[in-house]
Formats: sequence, structure tokens, C-alpha cells
Amino acid sequence: MDLKGKNVLVYGSGKSGIGAADLLTEVGAKPILFDEKEGTDEETLLAKLKQPDKAQALCGALPDAALRSLALAVLSPGVPCDVPNVLRLKEAGVPIWGEVELAYQIGKGRVLAITGTNGKTTTTSLVGAIMKAAVPEVFVVGNIGNAYTGAALDTTDASTIVAEISSFQLETIRDFHPQVSAILNITEDHLNRHHTMEEYIRVKELITKNQTRDDVCVLNYEDPVLRTFAKRCPARVFWFSSARRVEDGIYLDGDDLVLTRDGANERILDVNELSLIGTHNYENVMAAVAITLSAGVDVKTIAEACRNFKPVEHRIEYVATKNGVIWYNDSKGTNPDAAIKGIQAMKRPTFLIAGGYDKGSDYHEWIRAFAGKVKCLVLEGKTRFDIQKTALECGFPKERIVLFETMHEAMDFCRDHAEEGDAVLLSPACASWGEFPNYEVRGDKFKEYVNTEI
Repeated sequence: MDLKGKNVLVYGSGKSGIGAADLLTEVGAKPILFDEKEGTDEETLLAKLKQPDKAQALCGALPDAALRSLALAVLSPGVPCDVPNVLRLKEAGVPIWGEVELAYQIGKGRVLAITGTNGKTTTTSLVGAIMKAAVPEVFVVGNIGNAYTGAALDTTDASTIVAEISSFQLETIRDFHPQVSAILNITEDHLNRHHTMEEYIRVKELITKNQTRDDVCVLNYEDPVLRTFAKRCPARVFWFSSARRVEDGIYLDGDDLVLTRDGANERILDVNELSLIGTHNYENVMAAVAITLSAGVDVKTIAEACRNFKPVEHRIEYVATKNGVIWYNDSKGTNPDAAIKGIQAMKRPTFLIAGGYDKGSDYHEWIRAFAGKVKCLVLEGKTRFDIQKTALECGFPKERIVLFETMHEAMDFCRDHAEEGDAVLLSPACASWGEFPNYEVRGDKFKEYVNTEI
């Protein structure tokens, strides 16, 4: 689509929306930045842009006249596809893209795209590190925090784009076509947005929508949903497994990551050489190895980059040892399945800080993973009563559950009651919204507390 001189609605004024509006300005389009949230105003929205004089802004309502003038609408990931104004756009026949689709249409280079319920950020970061060790021009973008639109104009035919793609972003792709894709796992999450597990699965699988047999899709053999999907996947499947040997894939054999292809085995590395801990992280490493092997990187370069890789922030991140107590920040554990991985990685009796915004999750399986791990369940935020109720249903002792309104109060309790030899783990199993704008701020506040108030 030639966008020069065309009116394009950018729905949402967060990082993705601003990136999209700035990119549209650069290619000669006329962006209209729209935010329906109460308390926003046009002047504030335009001030976020690099060239505010070349854009318009609308707040609160979307007038019919503006809607009729549009050649395209670009949705930010946080905007659901079934809200009234999006339905109006669809009824008016306005094409709808997401920020990822816009960047893909304008950008160049090959794309390696990663999705999944958990592990996306670690895997994407590691793939980026491996590719940077192998080729000169790499951009790490997407849900990881760097808007794809911010990099699109800098890409060339020689570029490799490593993209973390969320389900919210996959809803609005059209032609987006990664040469290598990966679906790490699919477990319950974001049902307040997608409504059913079936729809969530369908959206995740869209990462392969435009792939062919010339492309590769990396899948987790231990995920039953993905084993079923493999039968209809349009790309060639490259498996990884933490529990069994797989043919033409990567698997965990004791402490070794082993590659099998063409009937031969090749040891890649010993997991004890990694800075990452836990089986879930070994799965992330295997996925990254599979992705980069499929992108043409040699085993030696991959192994060395894995050994040098440092864990990302907010994912079972060691913060400090204070008075013999180890403090870990797993703020990115925003759903029960991710939080299971966090508690499974603990080797000490653990004070677990959990709770936050309610995404409609079920907590039973997470709480059943507490056995032999959780010394005290320290709950805070809106979900604290729901989690307490589920914990009691699962037989977790009532006397080992405490409730607080805020995370600061929860941390005060842990500071005063955790003993030498214990661990304190922030792994909320819930989103941060309400008390914090995002999981990064929540994790930063946790680390600030540990480093200044203990």
C-alpha cells in the first residue's frame, strides 16, 4: 500500500503507537494519533511525536468524518480488536494493521520471530546475542520493548530482525512472514482479551500464517498443543525437548544439550556452563539454538554466545543476599505458568510474594507446585483473596499465608521474617496493572527496596 499523502489512524499513544506515527510521518503519510482514554488531550499526544506539526491528534471520540477519510488504521497491541471503535473501522471497510505489520511492510531484511506464553523475552534476547556474534546487522525488536517501527527505516536487505511477538501483536498481522518462527509453549493467559483458550491458541499459531515449506517453525515437543499443531504447520518443524530424544532437533540429555540431525548426534554445551538456571531456561536456550541454527549460524558460534549470555532483567533475576537471605526478582512471571517456573527454580525455603491485577487466571496448578518449596505465601494486590481461597482449596496451610494491600508491605514482612538460609522470590502470577504501570516498574521497585531498605 502506498501511504504517501494518506490519512492513517494510529489507535493508541503508547510506545508502539508513537513509533508507528513517527514512521508514518517519515514515509510521507498523514498520521492521526487517536487515544480514547479519559484525561488525554491533543496537545499532550502531539508532544510525544518527533514531528508534531505533521500529524493530527484526536482524543475521546472518533468522529464519523475522520473515519471516512482514512486509508488505513494501525492498532497498538493494547487495543483489543473487538472494542466499539475498532468494530466501526471494520464496518467502514478501513484496512486494519498492527504496528508489527506496518514495520514489516516498510522494513527490509529477514525476520526471526518468537512467540509463546512464557520465555519469549529470554529467548529473543539470546537469539539476538547469537545473531550479533554471527552477522553484522541485527535488530532486536517487538514485545521486548523496542518498537519494530522504530527500527524499520534503518533495516536493509542484509539485516536480521529478531522479533518478540505477543498474541496481541499477532491479531493484526496480514503479510508478516518470518523465515524462522518459534512457538515456545502455549498455556492459559490473556483470556480477558482472547476470551477462550481456543482463540488464544489460534492467535498464537498465526505466527506461521504466511510461512511455507521453505521456512522453519521451532516447536516445543513437550507442549501437547504444539504437537497437535505440528501436523498442520505450513513450515518445516524443528523440535526441541527437555524430556526426550527428538529426531532432527535438540534435546536435553542429562546436563548436555544435544543436536540430532541426519541420524548423527552433536553435543552443543553443558547447561552448567550457562548463567541461566532451571529447566524452563534450558528450553529457552534450546529454542534459541534451533532458531539460530535454522538461520545458518554454526554450532561453535552459538555455543560460545550462549556461554556468554547474561539473564534478562525481571526473570528469576538474582538481586542480592542480605543477612543470609537471597532475594530474587521474577516480576515477569505475570501468569501462573510463568510463576511455576520461578518457584521450581528455587533451591531454598522460599517466601513467595505474589498477587496483582486479575487476568482471569486459574491458580490451582501453580499452587500445587509449591510443595516442598514455599515456606510462606505472601499475597498482595487485588487478587490476594482469590489466591488465598485457591491455596486453601489446594491444602496449603492457612497459617503460612499472609495478606497485604501493597507490595511494599509484603516486602516489609519478608524482611522482618525471612531467616538465614531462606529465599524471597517476587513471582506474582499476575499482571502489575493497578499498583504499577508494567512488570518492569514493579521489578525495579522490588530491587530498589532490597538494595536500599535492607
